[in-house]
Amino acid sequence: MVTGCRGAWVAMAAWFAFSIATATVFLLLVLSRVSQAQVFFFPFRQPETCGHNEYFDISALSCVPCGANQRQDARGTSCVCLPGFQMISNNGGPNIICKKCPENMKGVTEDGWNCISCPAGLTAEGKCHCPTGHILVERDVNGTLLSQATCKLCDGSENSFMVANALGNRCVRCEPTFINTSRSCTCSEPNILTGGLCFSSTGNFPPRMTSAARYGELGVSLTSEWFAKYLQSSAAACWVYANLTSCQALGNMCVMNMNSYESSTFDACRLFQFIFENTAGLRTVHSFSFWRQNLPWLFYGDQLGLAPQVLSTTPLPTNFSFKGQNQNTKLKFVAASYDVRGNFLKWQTLEGGVLQLCPDTETRLNAAYSFGTTYQQSCEIPVSKLLTDFPTPIFYDVYLEYTDENQHRYIWAVPVLNLNLQHNKIFVNQDSSSGKWLLTRRIFLVDTLSGRENDLESQPRLVRVATQISLSIHLVPNTKNGNIYPPLITIAYSDVDVRDPTSQSVEVSFSVRYEMDQGEAHVQTDIALGVLGGLAVLSSLLKTAGWKRRVGSPMIDLQTVVKFLVYYAGDLANVFFIITVGTGLYWLIFFKALQFLHKLISQITIDIFFIDWERPKGKVLKAVEGEGGVRNATVPVSIWRTYFVANEWNEIQTVRKINPLFQVLTVLFFLEVVGFKNLALMDSSSSLSRSQSSYIAPYSRILRYAVSAAAWLVIALMQIVFFVVFYERFIEDKIRQFVDLCCMSNISVFLLSHKCFGYYIHGRSVHGHADTNMEEMNMNLKREAENLCSQRGLVPNTDGQTFQIAISSQMRQHYDRIHETLTRRNGPARLLSSPASTFEQSIKAYHTMNKFLGSFIDHVHKEMDYFIKDKLLLERILGMEFMEPMEKSIFYNDEGYSFSSVLYYGNEATLLIYDLLFFCVVDLACQNFILAACLTYLQQEIFRFIRNTVGQKNLASKTLVDQRFLI
Repeated sequence: MVTGCRGAWVAMAAWFAFSIATATVFLLLVLSRVSQAQVFFFPFRQPETCGHNEYFDISALSCVPCGANQRQDARGTSCVCLPGFQMISNNGGPNIICKKCPENMKGVTEDGWNCISCPAGLTAEGKCHCPTGHILVERDVNGTLLSQATCKLCDGSENSFMVANALGNRCVRCEPTFINTSRSCTCSEPNILTGGLCFSSTGNFPPRMTSAARYGELGVSLTSEWFAKYLQSSAAACWVYANLTSCQALGNMCVMNMNSYESSTFDACRLFQFIFENTAGLRTVHSFSFWRQNLPWLFYGDQLGLAPQVLSTTPLPTNFSFKGQNQNTKLKFVAASYDVRGNFLKWQTLEGGVLQLCPDTETRLNAAYSFGTTYQQSCEIPVSKLLTDFPTPIFYDVYLEYTDENQHRYIWAVPVLNLNLQHNKIFVNQDSSSGKWLLTRRIFLVDTLSGRENDLESQPRLVRVATQISLSIHLVPNTKNGNIYPPLITIAYSDVDVRDPTSQSVEVSFSVRYEMDQGEAHVQTDIALGVLGGLAVLSSLLKTAGWKRRVGSPMIDLQTVVKFLVYYAGDLANVFFIITVGTGLYWLIFFKALQFLHKLISQITIDIFFIDWERPKGKVLKAVEGEGGVRNATVPVSIWRTYFVANEWNEIQTVRKINPLFQVLTVLFFLEVVGFKNLALMDSSSSLSRSQSSYIAPYSRILRYAVSAAAWLVIALMQIVFFVVFYERFIEDKIRQFVDLCCMSNISVFLLSHKCFGYYIHGRSVHGHADTNMEEMNMNLKREAENLCSQRGLVPNTDGQTFQIAISSQMRQHYDRIHETLTRRNGPARLLSSPASTFEQSIKAYHTMNKFLGSFIDHVHKEMDYFIKDKLLLERILGMEFMEPMEKSIFYNDEGYSFSSVLYYGNEATLLIYDLLFFCVVDLACQNFILAACLTYLQQEIFRFIRNTVGQKNLASKTLVDQRFLI
């Protein structure tokens, strides 16, 4: 038993040891993986955070200590020897060996490889120091190191005129102005030393100059270190010696001050103007009176009215064309560029984004100079990027290059309108009158130099940026040769107060736009508006007179005036639509909407009655309620025929000659899918497809309206032609079918759109009755087809079933008396009687009206008779009746089914123009054809719903047709 327990303990000890070993191995694996994961991150260090005795290892991206007797170099990425130590070897980084110089040679040569004895003291870097005017000599002419360095005085005498250079290691000749002024290398009083140049104090040159850089947008000025160093010297060198680069530098400083001129202050522009005025004896350049020899061309002059002469007097002697062998579609702008010191840099084309601060592809940048392309570009640029990319400004004189008929190349100066220019503290170029403008020539994009105070290497306090550059191309009117006036560069600068360049940004834009004098077009439009407006007044008067005759009103009252204004609004809208087709849209849509609403209200307020000609077929026995017996009664006439005709009338109320949904979808397909909308882009291309990589010009509102209106009209006209020529002839004509239905149903339609005017559809069956079985109905149709019965017309032996009617006032009064009892159930009188008695009264009134109108048509009432005649041609053209129905009513033969004028069908032109304008105005407001199409279709459905709903209620209330049957 003891042996068994001992064996069990041994087994347990072995298992425990195995478990410990396994866990240890697993833990080591985990720790090894963790340690492997840790090597993928390390502290982030920047070069400027390294200590004085450390350098930044560009491989390890961390700070590493320098070796013995070493320190960090100027860049911080290597080590150099301490002062008093010479280099023994140098392999970069810390791989240098330094050795201390002996006591008798404490100085270190300029290259750091040798020790040398110095004749004077040492600099902070341990190099030999020489007095001013001396140069340090450490080696002889063959490079052998001297045992002791020497300081040599440069010979400044008249024979040599030598002076030490800025590094103090070479003698160079004195600046020529020193020699010319003092015949020496010193500029002693009373001579003036400025900008490293020496000038005589004698002469009439202005002695007091201001080195202020003016920032008119912020309303501040500061002492610019660049102006303080170089303004006086540049102006003096330009004035005294006519130095070309100095004159250019002076001109650049004037441009940096926004070409602003103030007579009381001798700043850069005042100095430039002083030199310009006092060099009148010099010849002009290229015969330009504003361009003086040796001086840059900065101004066009300050005479009032000069700018319009420059911009719109002489067209460029070239033309632009989009077709033929002489195709010319490129604006070839070139610029002469200068640096801030006045040195000419190069001629360069503006393509590639020279004047465009926003980055983009070269194709899109160059699209700005494609003739006929309206160009817009904008972006936001960090101030830190401007400081990096533009340490000094570059200046441009812009020209337009062209070729004459003899293939000779010329350039035309492009004027500049600087909106920041001040003339005696007035922003003259911001005036709306071009006669007050002062045009200039030279521009720059970014100036980070003039805003530096005290030190040219420090961060500028203010930065000036060209935030808006617009190139205007003015087309010559009354010419088809593609001539243009000189282009105009309009530029606006923004002054940025630099606080935190990394967080500050400026928004810049560049655009090209084309303009044309619209004066003649405005005159022609005014003439057309005057003529057609007068005709619209005459037309409205005629319509009002016709309406007054139709309603039988002899007096001119407020209702007549309102009616005239409504008619005039509609006619004036049509005048605007014909003339402008794209201008005055808001007024136009107002008038057209007013006309449309007038049409809608007129249609839903008409009086309509269905005359049932059917007569009872004998008598039947009928139980009499309350009398306890039966008696003979006439067979009732079925109401279903009236319901059926009323329902069909309700359905054709909104029938149109076009399909609204098809219209909207087709227009959208051609504009968006086919690409017709690209024809509205403000460029010279007529392609329907545009590459995404190319520049997409902005849309022209007029072109966009013209394209969408043309597409809408063309598709609508095609639908109307198809509907009238094909569909109505061979498939279905709902208007004529309705007339046939009335005849088959033995029901006539009496319709009054005005008080004394309306329409009549004669639907009296030639067979005497229509309430019959199928066999008899087919027999009747067969007899009619074989001409075995009379014709359907109101007049015997004629087919005329539709008439325009002008009823007499007596007939109208009788109609109103009956109609009043018919509609009383909907008025306040219904509250005084029970529903049963009210309904019985309405039934009685309905039968009375049916009997009265039937007898009226049958000439029963001699005092209210009528006669039938044809309308005169002029009456049909003017849409009014010359003869007033005094004693008898008048029925005018109407072969054109003009009763459709109370339906959508007869007002297709008004509906079409309204839908078109609604679509176009929505698109112009939101620049989205899809949204415009959706809203147009939505408003069509809303008005159709209103028309049907209100029409059903009106029809039900005036004919006793239950509204539930009008579907």
